[in-house]
Amino acid sequence: MFSQKLTVNGMKISTNDILVQYELSGNPAGDVIVLGHSLGSSSIMWNPQIKLLSDNYRVLRYDTRGHGGSDAPPGSYSMDLLVSDAISMLDALEIEQVHWVGLSMGGMIGQGLALKAPARLKSLVLCNTMSVVREDTREMWRSRIRSGERFGMQHLVDFAMERWFTESYRAGEPSAYLEIRDQFLATPVYGYVGCCHAIYNLNYVDQLSRIDMPTHIIAGDQDLATPAAESRVMHEQISGSSMEVIKGAAHLSNVEKSQDFNRSLMSFLRSV
Repeated sequence: MFSQKLTVNGMKISTNDILVQYELSGNPAGDVIVLGHSLGSSSIMWNPQIKLLSDNYRVLRYDTRGHGGSDAPPGSYSMDLLVSDAISMLDALEIEQVHWVGLSMGGMIGQGLALKAPARLKSLVLCNTMSVVREDTREMWRSRIRSGERFGMQHLVDFAMERWFTESYRAGEPSAYLEIRDQFLATPVYGYVGCCHAIYNLNYVDQLSRIDMPTHIIAGDQDLATPAAESRVMHEQISGSSMEVIKGAAHLSNVEKSQDFNRSLMSFLRSV
């Protein structure tokens, strides 16, 4: 069960032109695993994984620019900027190489790292994410940007939650669901809109064949935000990658189906 706080008990570190909130925990002798969260969330979404990972790994989770306890400067962000933030954070913490686990936007940042700074990654786990924003979804992203700028996060939250969780989960797990919903509402509008601009221009699909590291892909068969078909595209393009589709999981598969997600994640990590 999640705590009642909207941010983790983290530290702040300067990366590029902002302060980023992060938490470093777990086994100090283990490999470092970085957890990258979704658009409109924060480090709290990884609570179901922390205890499991902390036994054997040093776990670094952070709030992406514009989210959680990190700074949210106004303006349009780019995916290159979000990738640069991650590299700057690792440099500032003097961490040379990591296993990257990213869900949704966190998975997009992970793809960017694998393409632009492959030496920094030991492995890559891409969860409920995609490699390109296709033309038929661009108007939806433009609408999100306009709605966020004009009406704020309250106008967007119900649509997001319907895509993030199945109806049965929302009904059966009200406390966990409400924690994530509250975090979405607490996300600074500048940060949400800035990252929407970054995602709107996402297009890694034609470069994925260059990724040459152990890669595992996790999808949810009920995910409307990043359908499993998008994960299959990545799986086909990344040579040697593995993939699992979790039954009954919508977008935040690590929360809704945490046991199945954790099993899939740990099985992969033990193999690399």
